[in-house]
Amino acid sequence: MAEPQHQPQEEHLDVLTRTGEKTGISKPRGQVHRDGDYHRAVHTWIYSESTGELLLQRRSDCKDSWPGQWDISSAGHISAGDSSLFSARRELEEELGIRLPNDAFELLFVYLQECVINDGAFINNEYNDVYLVTTLAPIPLEAFTFQESEVSAVRYIPIGEYKSSLANGDEQYVPYEVDGQYGQLFTIIEERYKENIEARSLKLQKQINRYAAIHLDPELTGLSEGDKEALVYVLKASMVMDDIFYEQIWGSNPTLRDWLKENSSSSVINRLKWLYYSINKSPWSCLDENNPFLTTADSAIKLLTDATKPVSGWKGLEYRAAFPAIKPPGANFYPPDMDKKEFELWRSSLSDAEQKEAIDFFTAIRRHDVDTLSNTNGWDLKKSDDLYLVPFCEEYKSSLRKASEFLLKASELSDTSSLKQLLKAKADAFMSNDYYESDIAWMELDSKLDVTIGPYETYEDALFGYKATFEAFVGIRDDTATSQVKLFGDHLQQLEKNLPLDDCYKSDNVSAAPIRVIQLLFNSGDVKGPQTVAFNLPNDERIVNQRGTCMVLLKNVSEAKFRHILQPIADVCINEKQKQYIDFESFYTHTICHECCHGIGPHTIVLPDGKQSTVRLELQEVHSALEEAKADIVGLWALKYLIDQGLLPKSFLKSMYVSFLAGCFRSIRFGLEEAHGKGQALQFNWLCEKGAFVLHSDGTFSVDFTKVEEAVEGLSREILTIQAKGDKASAKSLLKCYASMTQPLKDALDKLENVQVPVDIAPIFTVANNILEKTS
Repeated sequence: MAEPQHQPQEEHLDVLTRTGEKTGISKPRGQVHRDGDYHRAVHTWIYSESTGELLLQRRSDCKDSWPGQWDISSAGHISAGDSSLFSARRELEEELGIRLPNDAFELLFVYLQECVINDGAFINNEYNDVYLVTTLAPIPLEAFTFQESEVSAVRYIPIGEYKSSLANGDEQYVPYEVDGQYGQLFTIIEERYKENIEARSLKLQKQINRYAAIHLDPELTGLSEGDKEALVYVLKASMVMDDIFYEQIWGSNPTLRDWLKENSSSSVINRLKWLYYSINKSPWSCLDENNPFLTTADSAIKLLTDATKPVSGWKGLEYRAAFPAIKPPGANFYPPDMDKKEFELWRSSLSDAEQKEAIDFFTAIRRHDVDTLSNTNGWDLKKSDDLYLVPFCEEYKSSLRKASEFLLKASELSDTSSLKQLLKAKADAFMSNDYYESDIAWMELDSKLDVTIGPYETYEDALFGYKATFEAFVGIRDDTATSQVKLFGDHLQQLEKNLPLDDCYKSDNVSAAPIRVIQLLFNSGDVKGPQTVAFNLPNDERIVNQRGTCMVLLKNVSEAKFRHILQPIADVCINEKQKQYIDFESFYTHTICHECCHGIGPHTIVLPDGKQSTVRLELQEVHSALEEAKADIVGLWALKYLIDQGLLPKSFLKSMYVSFLAGCFRSIRFGLEEAHGKGQALQFNWLCEKGAFVLHSDGTFSVDFTKVEEAVEGLSREILTIQAKGDKASAKSLLKCYASMTQPLKDALDKLENVQVPVDIAPIFTVANNILEKTS
């Protein structure tokens, strides 16, 4: 008796909801198409840049859908449990014999295809991730290896001819609606290669001109000889923070940086691309809602000699290293095709300790089927299904080892004890991934040479707001200015006690925040686009609860922004009768109070079910914008409180409100995708609605001093209460309602654009750069 033949197991697909979310159910492929279940697939198009052609494949005659018709270069389902990018790579290799790395694939858009064919026997409700691979020239036809059950032939076709054939319903092609959602494919490619170099150069120059180039070079005369020697190695370590940050924004970012720099001297437009890229540290413009100012057509060219089977006389496949038009919300902290639902499902499968690591500041999330798992240092990389955890010290091991060595050398040379301790602790933290002791040492720093270095802010993680980016700020402490701001730290507990917030949410043990004022000498890492005037750290809730925070004010940056930006803004946007109230002291004092107010209000909270959590964890991706709005508006409330207590002069009362009004336009120009800009729009529109800000017939604004106090207190209470309750739904609702570009706001910003008031500054660090050049 013959043995039974084993049939290959049918591919299983994840079943989705109508809106594209995973249901947790998987079914065989045939049942999915029989029942019309929503599911996922990938489309990969190969485009030849030099000939303007798309590669098509002819579907095998045995296919159960559109047999024998010409179709996408490569396509296939995303099997249950697999990721999108892995599936795109797999299908391309299986169907055509082409092996490409991750950075060859550019995700253009997601296309929902809903259709019924084969007399109702095949229902296709499919979410398709549409990828583009850009090669410099056509791949020789003899380089392909076909999967005969899927593909019978390939050919190149001019993109215009293919689009026309689809529009005319040519039956030799699988149908796509070129006037519908799928038409984006043709629009994106056509616009990308219709570049008018002169017009694009003018646009780039205009974008660059929004930043006023300002030299920031404080005197080093106050430094001891030992600290001057240590400074050299501190600056070298700071440069490493740049290298890590470029990688954190997006995986192929360092490659793009090197390519643009190498080609910057070849033409005027390439120089402009490099200049604007250097400001943004990525291909996405900070001041334009993170829209790209470059395309994959501007990107690095890479050669693969073994991407296909060898062809005589052909050196190999040259492709453009791709980047997505939409900035990845999870930056490079998570797999690019991981969504929030997948992360939460995965995290829920972990142990309690592993769940904490998953949302820790200092871990990255990687995917087994895309990344090669390497564990040469003996780290216990946590695994569960497809995703796994990697500590920063492993993820950026080479760079952090280099930075650690520089800081250890600086520690040996410094003759200031607290600085020696900080540099040594931070060097150790880079290797251990434990930043607690180094953050404590940073808070206790008492040195003329002021150093902030390491992973801190979480703005780049727009998916959850969990992961920290690396940065460095090196400055010379301004002892006189530091002594003048002690007032704010001394009254933090008093401010907390009197916050416009129900008493049950207030803390009894707010620590006085040390305040250091510096003259900035150098910065690097997460300092792209608009420059910060101050920062309040650390963000580790353990330290915030035990010790409070410490703030650093960059006085020379504040002075530059007031002189070159805020004063010109006031000249355009503030009503003539109130321009007299614009002054640097009120602007600067509110900056101080803003940073102080990060340290008060809810941080660790108790949820309605009795569970302890933090505001950051509960509000996730909306936390940053709401926290910036809180610090701003509560800062205004706090200034009024301190004036009422006789601790600040009454002359501040009107100037602080009018200077704040002018400052609203400055921050909103950063864009509503940026936390500060979004938070500022929320405040501006709220205060306008309450009548505290008044629009005049000439397009200028003024403050109604009879209404502003109540409006400020009302918004302060609203935000603080949302934070205290960890109420993400209310936070999102508040931002949706108020953090928008209203017409009066847009008109004001257009006026500023027309008179070319700079949006921000681009610092030039001549002294620091000279030190680095001499020691390179």
